[in-house]
Amino acid sequence: MSKLSIDEQLDILMRGAEFGDPQIKEHMTQELRERLVESEKTGQPLSVYVGFDPTASYLTIGHTVPMRKLRQFQELGHEVTFLIGSFTGLIGDPSDKTSARQQQTTEEVQENARTYTEQAFRILDPEETVVRENAEWLSRLTFKDVIALASHFTVQQFLSRENFSKRYEKGDAIWLHEFFYALMQGYDAVAMNTDVQIGGTDQLFNLMAGRKLQQAFGQRPQVCLTLPILVGTDGRVRMSKSTGNHVGINDSPEDKYGKTMSLPDHAMRNWFELVTRWSPDQIDELLIGVERGEIHPMEAKKKLAWEIVAIFDGPEAADRAAAHFNRIHQQRKLPEDMPERAVSEPTNVVELIHDAGFTRSKSQARRLVQQGAVKLDGEKIEGIDTEIAVEGDEEKILRVGKRRFLKLIGS
Repeated sequence: MSKLSIDEQLDILMRGAEFGDPQIKEHMTQELRERLVESEKTGQPLSVYVGFDPTASYLTIGHTVPMRKLRQFQELGHEVTFLIGSFTGLIGDPSDKTSARQQQTTEEVQENARTYTEQAFRILDPEETVVRENAEWLSRLTFKDVIALASHFTVQQFLSRENFSKRYEKGDAIWLHEFFYALMQGYDAVAMNTDVQIGGTDQLFNLMAGRKLQQAFGQRPQVCLTLPILVGTDGRVRMSKSTGNHVGINDSPEDKYGKTMSLPDHAMRNWFELVTRWSPDQIDELLIGVERGEIHPMEAKKKLAWEIVAIFDGPEAADRAAAHFNRIHQQRKLPEDMPERAVSEPTNVVELIHDAGFTRSKSQARRLVQQGAVKLDGEKIEGIDTEIAVEGDEEKILRVGKRRFLKLIGS
């Protein structure tokens, strides 16, 4: 167990936690203190988890906010579980939605979940992390079991949630299966008999549902730790794969750096506090410097971009990404290293983009062309039916978005 005092551990673990209610925060802090004291006396580590639904095949740096809190518990000697929502992912979490999520198939969920563990281990210690899927227990529940779970909640409790109440007032549909999500996530806590669950502030209702169900099953209710939501690169709404305002854990260092540099100035504190390894004093010093005009916002963002790349890819990769950004976006030069493709025969631009690995699908490549994000030798490509060919020793440069380049050569 940790050599730190209980107060020191509590300071680390509660740092950054937000509940939107000072009484809830005080209550959870006291409960966590009691658990830490008991853990130290008995030598029994706390059981802590965070869960993610595989709604896409990649995790974003927004997911790392609760994961880093999980890592703190891990470093203090507690047992942590990375839970993949292989069953809840079939329903779709409505917590942050003003409309129903599109439901996924079992095949889509399993395909998306395939790489989650590998990505999570960029934050968590693989030797000390338990990985589980909630289909292990949720798929075994009978209809009678589900009715029993539902009997602990009222419709009024669900309609009091902000996202549901807004939809109700507007007359928008609220589907019955969306109510089941909180029951399923709450039952995760029962199935694992957890001490602590970590989530975003939008997850508080679901985490508290876990407490309620644990009490109903004769268990001690878990401590809930909720953390602020990371806004996306647009600086307005939460980072989301569906919105496209995300930075992926597995994005290239150059993409991580470039996407971070597009962040609006007003959103810097949110990222500084949730994604970096900087202390509160370091963050305040940097932002005060920006406010006073002593530090240019772009320089502050460069420090942020370097820090994010360094966390996931190392300092050398961060240095290369910074140099790449400077060359492409500030000096307006082409990158030193570009992939090459021989196109002596006319080839469709969508095929070129997709085959180069610049997009996950051809439909995404078509959208980029239609949005005017694809240029050939500096000229915007107007149509998705455009054919490209290179003759003899000629070279052409295909630019996709702001950060991807493909050198096209003849045979």
